[in-house]
Amino acid sequence: MQTRAGLSVDDMLARFVEERALPGTGIAPEAFWEGTAAIFARFVHENRALLDKREALQTQIDARYSGGEPVDEAFLREIGYLVPEPEPFTIGTSGVDAEIATMAGPQLVVPSLNARFVLNAANARWGSLYDAFYGTDALDAPPAVPGGYDTARGAAVIARVRAFLDEAIPGWSLALTDGECPLPFARRDGGFLFVKNGLHIEIVVDRDHPIGATDPLGISDVILESALTTIVDLEDSVAAVDADDKVAAYSNWLGLMRGDLEESFEKGGRTITRALNPDREWTAPSGSTFTLPGRSLLFVRNVGHLMTTTAVLLPDGGEAPEGILDAIMTSLIGLHDVHGLGTLRNSRAGSIYIVKPKMHGPDECAFTNALFDAVEDLLGLDRHTVKVGVMDEERRTSANLAACIYAVKDRIVFINTGFLDRTGDEMHTAMRGGAMIRKAEMKAADWIKAYEDRNVRIGLACGLSGKAQIGKGMWATPDRMADMMEQKIGHPMSGANTAWVPSPTAATLHALHYHQVDVFARQQEIAAETVPPLAKLLTLPFAAAGRNWTPEEVREELDNNAQGILGYVVRWIDQGVGCSKVPDIHDVGLMEDRATLRISSQHIANWLLHGVCTEAEVDAALDRMAAKVDAQNAGDPLYVKLTRDRLAFQAARALIFEGVAQPSGYTEPLLHRFRQQAKAG
Repeated sequence: MQTRAGLSVDDMLARFVEERALPGTGIAPEAFWEGTAAIFARFVHENRALLDKREALQTQIDARYSGGEPVDEAFLREIGYLVPEPEPFTIGTSGVDAEIATMAGPQLVVPSLNARFVLNAANARWGSLYDAFYGTDALDAPPAVPGGYDTARGAAVIARVRAFLDEAIPGWSLALTDGECPLPFARRDGGFLFVKNGLHIEIVVDRDHPIGATDPLGISDVILESALTTIVDLEDSVAAVDADDKVAAYSNWLGLMRGDLEESFEKGGRTITRALNPDREWTAPSGSTFTLPGRSLLFVRNVGHLMTTTAVLLPDGGEAPEGILDAIMTSLIGLHDVHGLGTLRNSRAGSIYIVKPKMHGPDECAFTNALFDAVEDLLGLDRHTVKVGVMDEERRTSANLAACIYAVKDRIVFINTGFLDRTGDEMHTAMRGGAMIRKAEMKAADWIKAYEDRNVRIGLACGLSGKAQIGKGMWATPDRMADMMEQKIGHPMSGANTAWVPSPTAATLHALHYHQVDVFARQQEIAAETVPPLAKLLTLPFAAAGRNWTPEEVREELDNNAQGILGYVVRWIDQGVGCSKVPDIHDVGLMEDRATLRISSQHIANWLLHGVCTEAEVDAALDRMAAKVDAQNAGDPLYVKLTRDRLAFQAARALIFEGVAQPSGYTEPLLHRFRQQAKAG
């Protein structure tokens, strides 16, 4: 550790800041560390007080349930869990890029620790529709024959894409044949560019290409503007437990902000180096030229208020709040983009975009706003250069959403529903109130629809349309694109101008939905509708009185939860993988992160607390599912079997049996503890 302005800073972090992050910014190391120490001195106590308030409210709710009294709206207002609604207002955010404010399209979330994935996501602004249909089940045609190009499937892909072009941009073919095209278009060598609902469609003409050579119009591909925005994640999708991990994540963020991030890897017997795509230049029919971004607009997701980090120790020897460190470091790195210090630009509007997760209520949002003010002052940035995205994923935030938005009203650019974390918090908040319904039934619970609808309608009432994103959650099954194409159109139809997808390919396919739906027109329609009443949101998913599940039903539920917990935790603890496609109990690949883990562990903890199952039954389920997970990972050379003496197994068990006591039901404290042990030896 090195001493900097009274702080003890990990050697690797100190070197990263002074040798890589600060040069070129005009900020001297001494001034940076003194300002950083001042921010910690100012905000650490309040950070701790906010966490204490969470626990105090939960204690009062627990006591109310234990006393057999109702935890109703009146009680929640009495204890300050619910706050008064603000007077009607409109957010004042300015300096927002079009991808966020005035465009509608898919959004990716990518773990910051994996440079290759980060580059793939950043480059997913444009994607091949031919490839997306050819390589997935989204095409209603027989799968490709192994080995080489399948001409029958290729013909089906071309027919499907032609149908899309005819629907989205009628008359498009006339531009390719020098006819009188009724649509505005631009061109460059080998390409024609059209736009629908604000999203671009490129038709690539190349008669020397194997596909173009057989096409009457010479079309070799159709490229869609796909992932308009990407969240580079420091939170749920990564396993970052020490300074080494944090610096690796910050380094990738710096490479993105400077435009020089590269990653080399072996594929097909040769070395491939991946870098960020350049912008794309076009010529309008008038002869004027213009440029379109070649990359997704990037957010960075910081961690929440809960965790602390050994990367920086405070003067009293305590660990620094990790969320405060993230705010300082990711904003410092964002200076490289704001000041144009690198080779490529992220925000053309000159903003830094930070998503802040897991905030509980307006006081915590106000804390973030004040923290970002202080970071801007430290870095010499204009007020509200640092923008914030608020994840609406905790019950106290959902129930006070307008007040939360008001607390950050001049820098907010994003609200997003997080069904998974929101369900985990729902269960933990009402943990002592009774046994919860089965996990699969949660999506049909009354509070879910109210939650999703209120998020959109409150966002619109606060003036987010045209200034910020209103988002929806992840499609969790990346191999089931046909189902996604059928179901995920509901997100733009709901008035959300972005929604999460699990891969660049999924982004290209989901982009089709935004050509079908004019989201901003939908928002105007929805804005006239009433906000669902708070009572609906506060309806709890308790099982009906007297409900007794059969032993088979209990075993089935325990097995399902235990398999999900073990399958995710073993990769987190043993390999440091925070998000991956994990086979579920039916061997269907699901995108898993800490939010899914929070649901499963809290659900079993709830059933244990209320006597639905026994400790012995839970242990038996863990043993059965350890064998299942072992079999599912048999092809992984890095995998170590889940015996009871393994740290990963112990972590999974702790998440369940210590679940009631975990702060807000979060999994991070236990995961970090066991991962640190694994890294140590």
